[in-house]
Amino acid sequence: MSELKDLFYLGLGTAMIAKEKFEEEAKDLIEKGKVSKEDQDAFVEKAKARAKDEEKEFQVKFKSVVKDVISEMGLATKEDIDELKELLKNK
Repeated sequence: MSELKDLFYLGLGTAMIAKEKFEEEAKDLIEKGKVSKEDQDAFVEKAKARAKDEEKEFQVKFKSVVKDVISEMGLATKEDIDELKELLKNK
C-alpha cells in the first residue's frame, strides 16, 4: 500500500510544481509585454478547467488501480464484509 501512497504524493507534487512553474512563466511573459493580462487570465481559466478535468480522470484511474491492487492481494472489500455480516445475521 505504501507504493500507492507514494504514487499519489508523486502525482500531487508534480501537479504543484507544474502550477508554480506555469505561474512563473505567465508572470515573466506579462512583464516582458509578450502577453496581455487579459490573454493571461483567459489562458489561466482554460488551464484550470483542463486541470479539473484531468484531476477527475486521475481520480478514476487511481481508484481503478487501487481496486486492482486490493483484488490482486486478495483483501476483502467493504462489500465482502457486509455480505459476510448479512450471512452471519441470517444464521
